[in-house]
Amino acid sequence: MFEDVVPSSPPRRHGADLPTTRRIARGLRLSIRGDCEPSPAQWQALGMALWRGDPLADEVVAWLHSEGMNSARPKLERAIEQGLAAVPDAPPALRRFIEAVERTPAWVDPDLLAAGARFIHSTGRYGMLVLRDAGLMAGYQAGAINQTLVMTGSLQRGAQRRVAETTSWWIDCTSEGGLARHAPGFKTTLRVRVMHALVRQNVRQRPQWDAQALGLPINQVDMQATYLGFSVVHLLALKVTGVVVPDADARAMMHLWRYIGWLMGVEEGLLYDDEMAGRIGLYHNVISQAPPDESSVALGRALMDEPLQRHYPWGGAWVGRFNKQRHLSVARLFVGRQGMRHLGLPPTLPWYPALTFGPRLLWTGLHRLVPGAYQHLVRGGRRRQVAYLPIMFGNHQPGVAGH
Repeated sequence: MFEDVVPSSPPRRHGADLPTTRRIARGLRLSIRGDCEPSPAQWQALGMALWRGDPLADEVVAWLHSEGMNSARPKLERAIEQGLAAVPDAPPALRRFIEAVERTPAWVDPDLLAAGARFIHSTGRYGMLVLRDAGLMAGYQAGAINQTLVMTGSLQRGAQRRVAETTSWWIDCTSEGGLARHAPGFKTTLRVRVMHALVRQNVRQRPQWDAQALGLPINQVDMQATYLGFSVVHLLALKVTGVVVPDADARAMMHLWRYIGWLMGVEEGLLYDDEMAGRIGLYHNVISQAPPDESSVALGRALMDEPLQRHYPWGGAWVGRFNKQRHLSVARLFVGRQGMRHLGLPPTLPWYPALTFGPRLLWTGLHRLVPGAYQHLVRGGRRRQVAYLPIMFGNHQPGVAGH
């Protein structure tokens, strides 16, 4: 399915416009202590990772197509749901995939996974808001990553459903015990991983895909960027907007997302347990990306209007307009004036983060000091996160998260 011969140099997108991407990464650079520039060897290795996909999942896709979807898809679903015992005639590709993900790495600490999930619960709906704007919206400035979304028609299908499905997966993964073998987060992650491999095969075979310029669709560098958005970017965004994050919780969240990234097929060498190491990895990734282009504008403007399409229980038009402006103000804090232009967004000021920084710092700080208060914050925060899903989906049912 994929050529065995890998070119000897990175695709042209790698570091194609360093002045622009360094400007985009300027705020991140200020958060890093010491020298964080990649060495020549690190830079070359990162560029070559643009040619690598996910061999285990890619082999599953090759089998799906060779056997036929009608016959193979139910076997895949049974293996994900029940394990290989439910598929006695499992082909080698499926067997290797399931056996690999069931071999939990020795570095995984269940207590840290649980602590990381609890911290995410404690951020409530604000955690969802800042993840959307600092991670997803800001990430649309990476023009090459967007090409897969554009070519698969995800833009036309609508930002609302894409964001809702991704949020549903995020909630599954961060639920208590959500990454146990038969828990929803574990199983949905495997489905998303195979779906990414299906998209990878589909897009790379299209004549309009310029591999010499773009590398492989959904490659290791772009998969790392997504994982870092949920971990490093989210943590940093919470901290700079007033959320008190003890070092132990930051470490736990990094550990949680290291395991989720591993389940998603990101190579271990591109995953981080330490937040500062993750910031450096993110900096390397950001400056390596292709600059913003017309896809950044298309995706940015579609996401800008997503709050207007939610299904609010009351005051829909007013609440939608307020949420749109609130999201724009948060995005403005993280992307700056130039980033707003890159994304086709109207000029605005970061009024919401400015107005709420002090109260949020006080609120989250007090919950760390008062005995039992943090547990209350965790329980209430998760209730609010789960309760918001129907507003995002409306009459639709949650499905497999899109890329």
